[in-house]
Amino acid sequence: MSAGRAADLPELDAFLEMLAVERNAAANTIEAYRRDLSALTAFLRKRKTSLAAASPDDLSAFLAQLGAAGMAAATLARHRSALRQFYRFLYASGAISRDPASGLEAPRRARTLPAVLSEKEALALIEAARGDGRPDDLRLVALLELLYAAGLRVSELVSLPMSAVRRAGPLRIKGKGGRERIVPVHDAARAAVEAYLRVRDTFLPRAKKTGSSEASPYLFPSRGTPGHLTRQRFGQMLKALGLRAGLAPERVHPHVLRHSFATHLLAHGADLRVVQELLGHADLSTTQIYTHVADARLKAAVFEAHPLALRGRRRA
Repeated sequence: MSAGRAADLPELDAFLEMLAVERNAAANTIEAYRRDLSALTAFLRKRKTSLAAASPDDLSAFLAQLGAAGMAAATLARHRSALRQFYRFLYASGAISRDPASGLEAPRRARTLPAVLSEKEALALIEAARGDGRPDDLRLVALLELLYAAGLRVSELVSLPMSAVRRAGPLRIKGKGGRERIVPVHDAARAAVEAYLRVRDTFLPRAKKTGSSEASPYLFPSRGTPGHLTRQRFGQMLKALGLRAGLAPERVHPHVLRHSFATHLLAHGADLRVVQELLGHADLSTTQIYTHVADARLKAAVFEAHPLALRGRRRA
């Protein structure tokens, strides 16, 4: 059964509608769950069974197959979460008499520290973006300044509405699950946005009949289908910029500036709960991983710069 046909199953349709309406799940989350459960449907079809009739063994075998194929632990965990939420929904709605996913074991996830740029590298990236001051350069500087100044998720950044910057004061960001948070923005980022706004019309879509610019509710409009700059296009722009700034392309991706924002704040003494609120994390444990990065960097700084450490190296 193809992903398209799987999406026509009434159980799956009802589950995805619940995610959108009741939980206000992001479009990317709903699409990921659709793909995950469509893959499960295809797997179950080969085992001569269906979503509603699947057994715990069927679901365990599905996850085991994904793991054996080399799927990353984080992606495997998302698949398990999709299964558990889907079958919990079916059970609660009375569509099935038992929940086959209730006993699924969580795959072990290695604790990986987020990649970050040094403060010097982050500033070098922004400087490299200035280029010759063309419209593309001004837009890129505004994107980077906002990303590094506010620690936004890339999906939040590219879809920022014009209303977010028209009013004075901090940004109001609508994040995951529809949760709104307030994020202050410093003067340098505000100035970068103001400079970009003077050339924003360059990026507005054009009306097919008249060729004139169309209005757009987005701060970073695009002529593409979403109506705003896409995450993928911004990622491509960052890779190219990384090369210009002398950084390895694999180190420069949209989330690295969000990670750097959090790490640099903690390194300069910001309170962990304040950083949690700025990032829009629902759980403090998600934010705590940045303390490990900051601690490692501070420890390295002490060993490299402290007079006693330097004297010890000279004696050695």
